[in-house]
Amino acid sequence: MKRLALATSIAAFALATPALASDEDMEFWFNPSVSKAVDGRTSVELETAQRFRKDPRTDTYFVRGWIKRDDARDNTWGVGIEQRWNGPDQQEVRLLQQVGYELGPIDLRTRMEQRFVSTDAQTGWRVRQRIGTSVPLGDSDTSWSLTADAELFVTLRSTDPDGQTGVTGLRTFVGFEREFGRYEVSLGYLRQQDVRDNAPDRIGHAPFIGVGVAF
Repeated sequence: MKRLALATSIAAFALATPALASDEDMEFWFNPSVSKAVDGRTSVELETAQRFRKDPRTDTYFVRGWIKRDDARDNTWGVGIEQRWNGPDQQEVRLLQQVGYELGPIDLRTRMEQRFVSTDAQTGWRVRQRIGTSVPLGDSDTSWSLTADAELFVTLRSTDPDGQTGVTGLRTFVGFEREFGRYEVSLGYLRQQDVRDNAPDRIGHAPFIGVGVAF
C-alpha cells in the first residue's frame, strides 16, 4: 500500500506540475539498451536513446556505456561515459557517476555529471536526483508493474560561463514495466520541464518506449 500511495502521488505530480509560463510541445522518446553480467555483482550496459522533437527543437541521440556493481547492501554503483548529438551542430560528452539505493518502498538514484559541450567554453557540473517506486500488478514475477518517478536537475556549473545554475530541470515519468525472459519493456508518459531564467519554461510531453535486453 505504501508503494501504491507513493506511485499515485508521483503520477499525479507528473501530470499536474505547474509552470508559470511555458513553451510546450509533443515529443517521442525511444530508449533501447543491452546489458551483460560479468559476475554476481558486476555488469556492463550499453544504452542508447532517440528523442524526436518538432521544429524548431532539434532531435537528440545518445549512446552511453556503463560499468555497474552492487555492494553488500544492494546499492548499485555505476560509472559511465556518454556521447550525445543535440541536432546537427552540437555534440556533447558526459562523464557519469551514480548510485542507486532504496529507503523502504522508495527507490532513489543520485547521479553526478561532468558535461563537455562542443559549442560552450567550460566544463559543466550537474547533479540529478531521482525518486520513484514500482508496484507489481500481479502475483507472478513476470506480471506488469506500475512505475513512477520524478527527477530533479541541479546545475552547479553551467557549460556557458554566463549560463544558468540552480534548478534547471524536472523530469517525471509514469508507466508500466514487464519482463519477458531476457527482455524488459517499459511503456509510459514522460514529461520534461526545462526551467529557464527570464524565459518561459520549455516542456516536452513524450510517449516513451524502453526495451532492455540482458545477456
